[in-house]
Amino acid sequence: MKTTTKKLVSCALCIAIGVLLPMTFHMIPNGGSVFLPMHIHVLICGLFCGAPYGLACGIFTPFLSSMTTGMPPAMILPQMMIELAVYGLVTGLCEKHIILKNEMTKLYMSLIIAMLAGRIMNGLINTFVLSTQGYTLSVFMSASFITCLPGIIIQLIIVPILVRILNKTVA
Repeated sequence: MKTTTKKLVSCALCIAIGVLLPMTFHMIPNGGSVFLPMHIHVLICGLFCGAPYGLACGIFTPFLSSMTTGMPPAMILPQMMIELAVYGLVTGLCEKHIILKNEMTKLYMSLIIAMLAGRIMNGLINTFVLSTQGYTLSVFMSASFITCLPGIIIQLIIVPILVRILNKTVA
């Protein structure tokens, strides 16, 4: 199978799982904002498939999820699409342009840079585009780093391991 076809199929699979998995977390009150289940597949897609596929996954996953399940709600859909698009794009760019011999170090660096870039972009969108008032630094810090700390930990544990497994098995 051609590399482009493998990446396209992998991206489509990430989008499908990114729509399905969060449905289980939405049974838990605030489960989506605490565990960030939609982020995992976008980060994996960017690291495994590259920047264009990660970008597409980041845009289409929340859009399709919102259209089929109502989550994320239309009010926060634009900011989630932008945040997840940044995750997918930046992980793919970092994976391609960071030159390190140790694969796990490269994966962690790419992942952390993308997670910070996406959260910063979300904060900028909330501050300057979508928010009318009341969006402060403390609200940003709480929403981006405190409430979702379990999700961040899950991402830091699971994403590099899954990407390393994918890199070894899907060649």
